[in-house]
Amino acid sequence: MKTLIVYWSKTGFVKKYAKWLAEELEADIISGEEITEDKLKEYDGYIFGGSLYAVGINGADFIKENIKHLEAKKTAVFATGASPAKKEIIEEVKNKNFSPEEQKCFKFFYLRGGFDYSKLGFKDKVLMSIMKWKLNSKKKKGEEMTAEEKGMLAAFDNPVDFTDKENIEEIISYFKE
Repeated sequence: MKTLIVYWSKTGFVKKYAKWLAEELEADIISGEEITEDKLKEYDGYIFGGSLYAVGINGADFIKENIKHLEAKKTAVFATGASPAKKEIIEEVKNKNFSPEEQKCFKFFYLRGGFDYSKLGFKDKVLMSIMKWKLNSKKKKGEEMTAEEKGMLAAFDNPVDFTDKENIEEIISYFKE
C-alpha cells in the first residue's frame, strides 16, 4: 500500500511522530503546508497528524475539505497534545473537529506530545500567556489546581516532551491489518 503521511506541527512533536510512522511504514511524508488535493490522488492510504490548540486540530480543515478522497482509502488521523490520553478528552477532540459522518472515513488516534513555550509563534505565545495568567490567578487565590494545571504551569519554564515511539504501535497495527 502506498501511504502518505501529512503533518501540521508547530513545535515538533507531531513531526517527530510523523517521521517515526514514515520509517516504520516506509511511507512518504509531507508537511501540511505543502500538501495539495492533487497529491492525495497518488496514494492508497493516508495518515494525517496535527497538534491540538484549544481542542482544535491543526490540519482538520484540510482533512474536512478533502474528505471525499478518504472514503475508499485506509486513513488515520492523529492529534497530539500535552494532556494524558483520557477517553473523554479524546472523544471531545474527535467530536469537536469532525462530524459523525466525517469520522466514518478514518480511524482517530491521540498521541501524547508535549509543550515547549519557546517554540511557539507570537500569536500562540499571547494565547498561552493568557492561560498562564489564569492559572497563576487561580494559584494566588488559593484555589485547588489539578495535577494537569500544575504541570502546565511548570512547563512554561521547563519544556516537557512525552513523545514515545511505542505510542505509534496502534497506528502501525491499523495500517498493517
